[in-house]
Amino acid sequence: MNCLSRVFILLCGAFCLMPAQVSASVVEVKEKQDSVTQLSEIAVIAKAKQKNDLRLEPLSATVIKLGEIERKQIVGLSDLSYQTPNLYIPDYGSKMTSSIYVRGLGSRIDNPAVGLYVDNVPLLNKNGYDFDMWDIMRMEVLRGPQSTLYGRNTVGGIINIYTLSPKVYQGFRLSGSYSTGNSYNIKGSYYGRITKKLAFSLGGNYFSSDGFFKNEFDGSKCDWIKGGTGRFRLVYSPNSKWTIDNSLNFSLVEQGGYAYRLYNPATGTVNPVNYNDKSGYDRVTVSNGLSVNYNADNYVFSSVTSWQYLDDCMILDQDFTPKDMFTLKQAQHEHTVTQDFVFKSKEGRRYQWLTGATFFYKGMDMDAPVVFKQDGINELILDNVNSMFQHMPAPMNTANLAFKQPELNLNSAFGMPVTGAAIYHQSGYTIGKFTFTAGLRFDFENSKISYSSDALVDYIYTMKIQMSPMMPPREIKVEKSVESLLEGKLSQNYFEVLPKFAVQYSLGKEGNLYASVTRGFKAGGYNTQMFSDILQNQLKSDLMKDLMSSAGGSMGSGGPMGGNSSGSANYTVEDIITYKPEYSWNYEVGAHLNLLGGGLKADAALFYIDCKDQQLTVFPDGTTTGRMMTNAGKTRSLGLELALDAKVTGGLNLNCSYGYTNAKFTEYDNGIVDYAGKYVPYVPLNTLSANLSYTLYNIGGLLDMLSFRIGYNGIGKIYWNEENSVCENFYSLMSASIYAHKGILSLELWSKNLTNTSYNTFYFVSVGNAFFSQGRPAEFGVTLSLHL
Repeated sequence: MNCLSRVFILLCGAFCLMPAQVSASVVEVKEKQDSVTQLSEIAVIAKAKQKNDLRLEPLSATVIKLGEIERKQIVGLSDLSYQTPNLYIPDYGSKMTSSIYVRGLGSRIDNPAVGLYVDNVPLLNKNGYDFDMWDIMRMEVLRGPQSTLYGRNTVGGIINIYTLSPKVYQGFRLSGSYSTGNSYNIKGSYYGRITKKLAFSLGGNYFSSDGFFKNEFDGSKCDWIKGGTGRFRLVYSPNSKWTIDNSLNFSLVEQGGYAYRLYNPATGTVNPVNYNDKSGYDRVTVSNGLSVNYNADNYVFSSVTSWQYLDDCMILDQDFTPKDMFTLKQAQHEHTVTQDFVFKSKEGRRYQWLTGATFFYKGMDMDAPVVFKQDGINELILDNVNSMFQHMPAPMNTANLAFKQPELNLNSAFGMPVTGAAIYHQSGYTIGKFTFTAGLRFDFENSKISYSSDALVDYIYTMKIQMSPMMPPREIKVEKSVESLLEGKLSQNYFEVLPKFAVQYSLGKEGNLYASVTRGFKAGGYNTQMFSDILQNQLKSDLMKDLMSSAGGSMGSGGPMGGNSSGSANYTVEDIITYKPEYSWNYEVGAHLNLLGGGLKADAALFYIDCKDQQLTVFPDGTTTGRMMTNAGKTRSLGLELALDAKVTGGLNLNCSYGYTNAKFTEYDNGIVDYAGKYVPYVPLNTLSANLSYTLYNIGGLLDMLSFRIGYNGIGKIYWNEENSVCENFYSLMSASIYAHKGILSLELWSKNLTNTSYNTFYFVSVGNAFFSQGRPAEFGVTLSLHL
């Protein structure tokens, strides 16, 4: 145990023994300290589709404000998941793999199950979800389908993020932090007014870390990272009715990542990270969001227009071993345009209505070449072909195939435009203490793909022929080239009707009860990750035909997918790469309660989800090189969510939450195994969070505020595959912080995974080998902030 960790434990112990005394000037100092935090209540006026107070709505939600975000070191979505019941956002190795699971729904690749909105702007590519967060005024997690108002890829819910607005805060905000792994983060921003009607903000940050996990192959840290973000925001309010808000954002990240460890299922041991080829991820994003709001006497109109650009590149040693097997590069270039119009009634009226129309276009070009190196050529291609020769009649059983080149390039390029449009309406009517709500959305989407994949191989084919028993065998040698090409276009259309029904019963100041039924929708798509396997099998088929032709024989190939990994020669490219949309019905009852005179806030929800064609990421059997999205038949999820927020006494606060999800297959037979009754993989059964804080104000004139916090998170059990043969048991993580504030300065000591718990966040299979990704070890850090 190092010195810094001993200090944390001693201070946390002292915290538990502190008296609950607050000086007479507590109110004055507390109001001064919390003034920025309370701005989050003002900013949500600009929300287009929800009420300001989500506890007044018939849904299960978690809200985290500025002060709590900064005290708990929430700098990314994975940190947010630790504070939210039934939300699991693991670190899969890079900022590209932002997988989100909620209530048994989620996926590793392609379309997300949870939508992300930043200042009312939707992010449609989950490769851009994991960005460095700073000056965040408010974060909201709405659990359960939100498809009626938000459309595609909100089958599990949405996350709303609101940044600090120059309209409600003016001044400088500067901070710097340093922590374990030689990690540091420097942030600076300015918020000011040019005139009473025009305000602006400008800020940015830079972050870097040497990493935590060593690659045994060369002794280097493989999970290093560096990057930065920038934000310029302009808010113009010509009068009390109109507000025009424009936000321009930029981010850049370069990182290693992918600290994957080989797992031996026979012994249950996990080896250290050990692979030879370079792996990493680079990303540039630029986005501009323009929001226009008009606050009329009887209604509110809002328009949100956005343009988003994403340019990223992932390179992988895809076998993650010291062998020279194969590498993958995936580079995406994407432009996205979105438009959303919303008309809604004023709050506080008996009849509440909302009508909207939305449009989006997402155009992506992607290059995804796979390079087979010498070991990969031998083990995955040549050994298979030459093994076939050995089982043929003479003289073919003496044949041997070899490649001239040391590397084989399987090139793939894709164009994937997606266009969508929708209209939607929601009405709510209050009769006495009851409020009835109904909504309906008509959603249309067109998804296309054009693909071009090719491979060229120069080969040497030899065979010994016995011309006569009296003569020695004669060797025939043929040197030729074979090129395989796959080209085509596919298109899918979806028209969805997405209803919503809810009833709410008001308990007055004590809260409300609710029940709801909602339908969720998650878009379909294409398995571009499988093209390396498709092209590899096409190349084998073309090679065999060319070899038989050279040998004067013939051999059927079974079509373009001859010898494919799925075990059938009748599958087409469309069959392999296309997966359908995912649909769900969510049935939910819940309560938002204010107890003990408002000193205790309690939220509870029970849910049951019936899901059809749930999208799952699977790894085909054998020595395949890709992964693919497939549609399971049916799944069902049932569970509960509980949250408590208590002001115990004086400066003592307690908030805790618990989520339970039991997600199982009810129908899923892949033709080999029937998984009915098995748990859906990657979904934790339990999520538990608890935070206890104690705050002292005006401490002898030395400090304006001193706050102590200790936190606990529990996650698990998590099954890693459809067979439920590999799992992660329930594990616990501790965190702690000590925060001191005086005038314009504040200092915080903090820790994550205080007890250095060893746990895994991810499991997958590549080329028949299983791998784990380990969670971060203990982190200790210090943050210094200056607010002017």
